[in-house]
Amino acid sequence: MRIIMLVDMDYFFAACEELRKPEIKGKPVIVGADPKGGNGRGVVSTCNYVARRYGIRSGMPISMAYRLKKDAVFLPVDDKYYEKISNEIMRILRGFAGRFEQVSIDEAFMDVSEKVDNFDKAVDYAREVKEAIMKGTGLKCSIGISENKLLAKMACEAAKPDGIKLLKREDVQKFIEPMPVDRLYGVGKKTAQKLKEMGYETVGELSKAGLMELVSKFGVYGKEIYDYARGIDESEVVENNEIKSIGRERTFDADTDNIEEMKSMLETMANEIKEEIDTKGLQFKTVTIKIRKPDFTEFMKSRSLSHYSNSDKEMLDEAFKLLADNTGTKEKVRKIGLRVSGLASYRGQRKLAEYM
Repeated sequence: MRIIMLVDMDYFFAACEELRKPEIKGKPVIVGADPKGGNGRGVVSTCNYVARRYGIRSGMPISMAYRLKKDAVFLPVDDKYYEKISNEIMRILRGFAGRFEQVSIDEAFMDVSEKVDNFDKAVDYAREVKEAIMKGTGLKCSIGISENKLLAKMACEAAKPDGIKLLKREDVQKFIEPMPVDRLYGVGKKTAQKLKEMGYETVGELSKAGLMELVSKFGVYGKEIYDYARGIDESEVVENNEIKSIGRERTFDADTDNIEEMKSMLETMANEIKEEIDTKGLQFKTVTIKIRKPDFTEFMKSRSLSHYSNSDKEMLDEAFKLLADNTGTKEKVRKIGLRVSGLASYRGQRKLAEYM
């Protein structure tokens, strides 16, 4: 019998800010882009539960969040501070896990099958985990427990905030079948819309779909949807410490078709990425730029070097070539991103994956 836990920190960035600024606790706290009096162009990274009472959500345009609650506490994202706290949380969790898999800066799966031998004991074990995190960092988390990663994730969502939810096999059908398909873990908005167009509104309805119907519509991914609708997930909890990529994104103050302004932004991001890869002892082989248009459509394009490099000049040269390839129409740009991947270490071992 597998016993899997998903530990997810509650409103992590905002909670970290409350930790170092106790005076803002109890107020609506929004972490993200500068609202600039309602004219800001970025998004909400996260917000606390007080802010959510006003309809504010992660990913919402910061300008909309400002209109909903002008007197909220708006704070910028502090990556280094959050990563420092995350590292301590993950260190604590590793001590409780048989197998451990960090999936984001504030979320991790733990296979505790070797630590406890039944689900009732797992609930007590989860309480110990929560207490250890609170004692070590002062932060709250939610924990989902089940027989696989899919169900542990969905149980964790039901446990929020600051709770523990055990989902046993005999309770799975009653738990997931009434859910709308867009709440099924692994199903995004576009897939959910296609499923609804096929006549599947709930997970229960989707569980009655034929395998071949889903595969013909979604390809290999159709098999995953078929299994997920039945609460089936055979994936293992796997430690992954390799850095896949390092990047930055910036939203312009106003939509622009000024190439020099775009180049200046790329140069700023290249300098930041260069500092990070040097700190982590890495080299890159592939450079990617991402461009978002005013209508929020996005495209990405990449170029790979014939060799590994840690040169910011080479990074920027490739980025400028990609920019030239993608801005010939003179369409305006809302947001631009720069990323390096195909990473390799040139001294020592690779460090903790970048989850931001």
